[in-house]
Order: sequence, then C-alpha cells, then structure tokens
Amino acid sequence: MQAQHEAAILLETGAAIRIGALLALAGLLIFALGRYTNIDLVLADALYDAAAGAFPWRDAWLTDILGHRILKTALTVLAALHIAAALGDATWPQAVLDRPLARLRLHVIAWSAALVPLAISLLKQGSNAHCPWDLARYGGSQPYVRLFEALPAGALPGHCLPAGHASSALWLVSLAVLWLPDRARRAWRAAGAAIALGTAVGWMQQMRGAHFLTHTLWSVWIACAIVLALVMLLQSRPWPRGRPNGGRPLRVPAGTRWRAR
Repeated sequence: MQAQHEAAILLETGAAIRIGALLALAGLLIFALGRYTNIDLVLADALYDAAAGAFPWRDAWLTDILGHRILKTALTVLAALHIAAALGDATWPQAVLDRPLARLRLHVIAWSAALVPLAISLLKQGSNAHCPWDLARYGGSQPYVRLFEALPAGALPGHCLPAGHASSALWLVSLAVLWLPDRARRAWRAAGAAIALGTAVGWMQQMRGAHFLTHTLWSVWIACAIVLALVMLLQSRPWPRGRPNGGRPLRVPAGTRWRAR
C-alpha cells in the first residue's frame, strides 16, 4: 500500500512576498554599509591593539574556546541530529510526524541545517575579501578591498566573506516554522532570537579579528533567504502521512489460514 499524502502550507504567498521585499531592502542596506561606509574598519580598529600589534581577544577563552570551538561543535551536532532525523523519516516515514505540518517542519529545519553552512562556505571560496587579521592595517600583509572590488596586482583572494562561523548558528532561523502558520508573532520572535545568536557568534569572531561586521550581516541575510526559499519550495510538494499501521506488518487474525489455490 502506498503512503497517503497531504498538502501543507506554512507561509502564504503574500507573506512570502513581503518577507522577500524586506530581504531585498536589507541586502541593499548591507551592501551600502560595506561599500560606502567605513563601519567595518571603525569597529575593527576599536578591537585592535596597535601597541601590541594584535587583536587581544584572538586567543581568549570566551571567544576562542567557548565561542569558536565549544559552541560551534554543539550547534553542529544539533544540526546533524536534525539532518539524521529527516533522512530517517525520508527512508521510513514515522507515524509521530503524521501530525499536520510536522513532517514539513522537520524537513525545512534539516535542509536549512545543511544548506545554510554549505552555501556560505561555497560563497567564501569565491570571495576576494580578507579577514582583518590578514590585512596590513592589522599586522598582516594583505590589502583591504570592499565587496566587488578587484584585488591589486599580486594580491591573493582572502576567502573570508561571508562569515562561516556564524552560519553554525544561523540555520536556527528555520526553527521559526515550528510556530507557523498560526502563531506568526512567535515565529518572528524565534527567528529574531536565532539571528541574535548568530550575530553574537559572529561578533565573537569579530573580536578575534576573524571577520568584519558586514561579513556577519551577509551571513544573516543569506541564511534568511535560504530558509524562506526552502519553506516555499518544500511546502509546494505533497508530504507523506506515514505508512499503514505505522509501517508495521499487518497481522493475520488468529485461526485464519491461507491456502494455495
């Protein structure tokens, strides 16, 4: 017997268009910040100790051990658990996910946990921008270039934009779907909390000299765009409601005999 299917809607088209418009505006603002202001340099200058020739927070326990290692590892494990749960359900649909929208929510979260870090990592590979601690301005040897600016002759690409470390937390934006479609305000709060956590993780990297502010902001933008795209894409397909009898073999009533004919 085939699994039953159901239509599922987390986000109406009109709401998605409005969120997309907000993302477009936010993208323009982030671009303007990086291209036409010196906010990245101002913040990095404030965190850099010119007398010592180093970023004091680079090897601190808070930013390096807790922020860069422990927190990232915990978030990566959490992401892997969601991905494993979705893969298991895709192989053998679980009855516990037959509740309305439960399966769709899990798969949005799992795909976000995989694609947000992956997309940001791939984008970094094509980036010219260097991390602050690699720049001549902060004791390194590389030039500072803004987004879409060409590197000077002889300079090597830095592969530092967007911020990869923040992506370990930013996939949590997808947890907003747990409150959609009926509790939109709670969904917004959940997304805001995830963005705040991702920004905090990114800020700890900025304290170390590993990233500029706009590197983190672009990661936030990319994560939100990916989650929105996944919601709209995944909710457009039918979702199985599990297998008959929870996937267990049907029992033959006692005393019933099957005879070959």
